[in-house]
This record gives sequence, C-alpha cells and structure tokens, in this order.
Amino acid sequence: MARKKKFSKALTVFLAVICLAVGCLVGYVGVAMYEAQHYQSDEAPQTLVEGELQIHFLELGNKYTGDCTYIKAGETDILIDAGSKTSSIPTITEYINEYVTDGKLEYVIVTHAHQDHYAGFTQTNGSIFDLYEVGTIIDFAKSNQEDKGSNNMYGRYLDERDAEVAAGAVHYTAAECIQQNKSVFELGGGISMTILDSYFYYNKAESENDYSVCTLFTYGEYHYLFTGDLEEEGESYLVDMNQLPKVDLYKAGHHGSKTSSTAKLMATVEPKIVCVCCCAGSSEYTDNNSNQFPTQAFVNRVAPYTDQIYVTTRSVNYDEGVFESMNGNITVVTDASGIRVICGSGDTRVLKEWEWFKENRTWPVNGK
Repeated sequence: MARKKKFSKALTVFLAVICLAVGCLVGYVGVAMYEAQHYQSDEAPQTLVEGELQIHFLELGNKYTGDCTYIKAGETDILIDAGSKTSSIPTITEYINEYVTDGKLEYVIVTHAHQDHYAGFTQTNGSIFDLYEVGTIIDFAKSNQEDKGSNNMYGRYLDERDAEVAAGAVHYTAAECIQQNKSVFELGGGISMTILDSYFYYNKAESENDYSVCTLFTYGEYHYLFTGDLEEEGESYLVDMNQLPKVDLYKAGHHGSKTSSTAKLMATVEPKIVCVCCCAGSSEYTDNNSNQFPTQAFVNRVAPYTDQIYVTTRSVNYDEGVFESMNGNITVVTDASGIRVICGSGDTRVLKEWEWFKENRTWPVNGK
C-alpha cells in the first residue's frame, strides 16, 4: 500500500512538472506572438531596396528632430549629416551597414555645426569617422561656434575630422570646393554631385543655419536638391548665385521650418517630391503649434507645386519621449523605370492625408 502511495505521489509530481512546462511554453509562445504582432504594427521591418540611385532619409531613434541622409549612387556611398544625438549613432550604422558592405564611405558631407546635424561625428572613440573609412570630407567653411577642444561638441568634431584626415581622408570646405574649381564630383553611372555656391561660405551669418553646405545631385534628367538648414537670406543668395534647375526631389530646408523653403526658392525649383526629416508636432523648439515642424508656412509655400510631401516621424508626447513613424525611413529610388518613393513604415500616405495634418494644419486653396 505504501509503495502504491509512493508511486501515486511520484506520478502527481511528474504530471505537475509536465503541466508547468507546457504552461510556460504556451505563455512564451503567446508573448512571442504578441511581441511579433506589436513589432509588425508599430515598426515595419527594414526592407533592403535596390536602384541605381537611392536616397535614404533616416529616422534617428529618438524624439528629437535631426538630419541624416544616406545616398547610394551605384557603388558610391555618401552620408550627409549624422544627427540628432550621439545616441543616434547605433541607429544610423545599423541602417547603413545593410548597404555599406566594405566599411567605406566615399563621401561625408557635414552641412553645419548644429547638434541635430553633426552629433554623430563628434563622439570620441566611436564617431562615424571612427567606424568607417572615409574617402572625402566636405564641410562648412564657417561657424559661430567656439573651439573648446574636447570640452564642447564643436571642438570634438574638429578633432574627429582632423584625425580622419590624418588617417588618409581628403578634406575640403564648401568654399574650397568652389574656389579650387572642385565643385563637381562624378560618382559613376552618369550620376554627379555638385557643391552649390553660397554667400555665407565666405561671409559671416547671424544664424549658424546659413553656413549650410548645399548640394545638387543629378542623374540624367533628374535633379535632387539639399540645402541643409539654410534660411531665407541664404536661400535668396543660393538662387542668385547658381543656375538651379527644376528638381524632382527637394529635402525640405530646416526640417520644414517657417524660415526656409521660401517662395523665391520654391518658384525657382518647383519641387515634385519633398521629404521632411522631423518629428511632426514636436514641442522641442516651440510650443506654438503652427511653428512646430513641419510648419503651416512651409506647407503654404510648397503646396502650389506638389502634394507629394513625406515626413519621417511624428511626436506623440514630447515630454514623455513618445514618438512613432509616419512614413518612417524614406527612400527615393531612381532607376530605368523612373523615380519612386518607398516608405519604411509601409505607409505611403502623403502629409495632407494624415490625421495629424488634418488636426493641426490646413491645405491651402491654391495647393495641388
């Protein structure tokens, strides 16, 4: 009788262990399925895109507005800016390493000395310059920042840049590109990159933004314009000092601020596609809703030419650090079939179709 009880007790323990294991397995599978569903709904997996010219506008992994554009022109890899914080470096490198397979960036362009554009180049022992071999660096000719060595971001940028030059990179300021007649760079496959001329490469500006390096990419009959954070006065000089074409792509100046994408510039380039790198509706710089990126003034000036406006990110609650993708990482691809936009979030709605826009902005009557 004792033997039977002992056997029954052992059987009970065995069955309990089995039930516990099955329960854990079911729970694990349930959690995994929930996490997979959550991932798919909130963060669409990256999709490796193909095309002879790819222009990628990156989300930067935090609530802050910043710029980072990766361009793949055939076999040539180009990085324009690396904001918004040094903490964005892993987000940037994880993305571009899907495309940069040899550890080399043929060109790095640093538009101006504002953290949301150049933070990724400033981290001691771990900057973009440390992580990649860079062929040519092109950066701003002037700054109102003071070099305090390792004690400030500007000083760390200069140290990191100069170390990359010592390791073999070629360096030009935008002004030197113009003055030395080295403003046009042939990238292969019929793609070229032109450093545009600008008044504030040579003269003092009140705003750091007006020192921005401006570039024009050309591929056959297609044109793609980048103006950094250039503001109204800088844009006026840009139009006057260059023969700007109508452009197929315009990266919205200064994240879609009210001080950029002026009527004069828009009337000159008549953009067809506009990409805005920002957290829409973020209170990072102002509590005034109409002046939060992308601003109503920006919308009013761009709308007569196109409604093809795409935005990377939306701020949900700035104070709590909550944000989400709108179009996500935006890629503009050009190949033999033409030009197309691929949105990393999987949502290709243009700006005016989003609920955020309908609640916070209006589409002008003269808009397309």
